[in-house]
Amino acid sequence: MIEQKGHNIHQELVKRCIRGDRLAQNELYRLYYKAMFNTCFRMLDDRVEAEDVLQESFLAAFLKIGTYRGEMSFGAWLKKIVVNKTIDVLRARKIKFEELNEKIAVPDESDLYDLDTAEEDASKVTKIKEAVRKLPEGFRVVLSLALFEGYDHEEIGLILKISESTSRSQLARAKKRLIEYLKEDQDETFG
Repeated sequence: MIEQKGHNIHQELVKRCIRGDRLAQNELYRLYYKAMFNTCFRMLDDRVEAEDVLQESFLAAFLKIGTYRGEMSFGAWLKKIVVNKTIDVLRARKIKFEELNEKIAVPDESDLYDLDTAEEDASKVTKIKEAVRKLPEGFRVVLSLALFEGYDHEEIGLILKISESTSRSQLARAKKRLIEYLKEDQDETFG
């Protein structure tokens, strides 16, 4: 019932936004800013650029809010806009996605640290974030879309205009490189 009530609150804010209510726009912005900023930042790895994309995304969302039909949550609808705007920026940077024909062994995800307990250990979280930031842009984008944003390889392929196999290989290579970075960090710490 709480979820339904929250959904209704957002629907009411959307209706008010359609009528041009600035307070409703500010409230939606306040509710979604942090999550959408994190999405942009994980993919772009640049705070200023992420902030710019976020502003453009909210502006685009408010300009076309009348097209929102409530078939998905407002957050999911907004996230699509944010991801697409972010991808546009990445395309302008001409990021490279490597097409691989050979099979890549997917690393054991337990080597990425135990992510369930990582939330309790700020040091591990910081090290993981630093390692993700070191990844080449193409790897980081696919990893972010798959692991943090929850997109499957078909969706990633459509968003980035790459094949599903390229998405899979990018993710596998990103995980492998991430593990290497984390192991290097461990070796430096305990070496």
